[in-house]
Amino acid sequence: MQPQLGACMSISYPFTAIVGQDNMKRALTIAAVDPGIGGVLVLGERGTGKSTSIRALAALLPKIDVVRDCFYQCDPNAPRSELCDQCAKTKDTLDSAAVTIPVVDLPLGSTEDRVVGALDIERALVNGEKAFQPGLLAQANRGFLYVDEVNLLEDHIVDALLDVAASGENVVEREGLSVRHPAQFVLVGSGNPEEGELRPQLQDRFGLSIDVRTPRDVPTRVEIIRLREAFDQDRTAFRKKWARKESALRRKIQAAREQLDDVDTPAVLLETAAKLCLALGTDGLRGELTLVRSARALAALEGKSAATLKHLRAMAPSVLRHRLRRDPLDESSADIRVERVIAELFHESVDDGGN
Repeated sequence: MQPQLGACMSISYPFTAIVGQDNMKRALTIAAVDPGIGGVLVLGERGTGKSTSIRALAALLPKIDVVRDCFYQCDPNAPRSELCDQCAKTKDTLDSAAVTIPVVDLPLGSTEDRVVGALDIERALVNGEKAFQPGLLAQANRGFLYVDEVNLLEDHIVDALLDVAASGENVVEREGLSVRHPAQFVLVGSGNPEEGELRPQLQDRFGLSIDVRTPRDVPTRVEIIRLREAFDQDRTAFRKKWARKESALRRKIQAAREQLDDVDTPAVLLETAAKLCLALGTDGLRGELTLVRSARALAALEGKSAATLKHLRAMAPSVLRHRLRRDPLDESSADIRVERVIAELFHESVDDGGN
């Protein structure tokens, strides 16, 4: 956990130097291992390192193969149906290049044209031709799209994100243009719930949800201050000091991505996930699917050949806490409700007075 000062500087704070907030760091690395989990929602008090952690993740992401000079980072090995129109036409002669997985910021106040793309005005005025100017969704394809203060995002932008998240494609039809391009990304959002609620439809799109809080013990706070001051005094030297740990985690994420498809999912894992979601009354099957995928990603991250109930147990609160229906007869927090059901299934004890 770190303050957000300097988070937008070109030299970002090292991910491995972040003190505490283990659940948030684990959720972000798991999303890097399996983008299909559906993204990460990080809610909490101001100054708890949400933005710093998310932006620090960018330095740990591995490289991917893309079609050279493609606006949308199309995968040269993907079937023609998953490519943009231009790449689909030249499928047999595509040239590839390796680039780092993109992390794109979607600032509050962005116009819909900036997000989804629009007519290229300059080319229209100079050359008299109708050409498409790709937006942030194009830049984020096969990468991460980060929205700070996501709970304050304007409704029409939320609607656009929901449409694209559901289909994996961005369709733009305006000003005589008709463009369709791939737009598959990991949506990462952060915000302070005291400043506004998140729309339920958007909240459901996040695979994992994390609640971060300011540390309450003196040693942790002192360590955070000490490291942050060292970073601000000499950012280059500080990153160099943590370079070995950063490289080790980067290799670990890459190895987990490569191993993911080979991780076994025992039948007992599926049954337990279903029982857990039934006991909690979650809607649909997205909870079970995300729970199993995240358990498998955690197993891959640990270098295991099979996901276990231990992995499922570890990921359940993050996967299910934001999927619960409101119960007017139960004033317990979502975390406590999840822990209570987990305790019953795993024959554990839980402290209803804890956090």
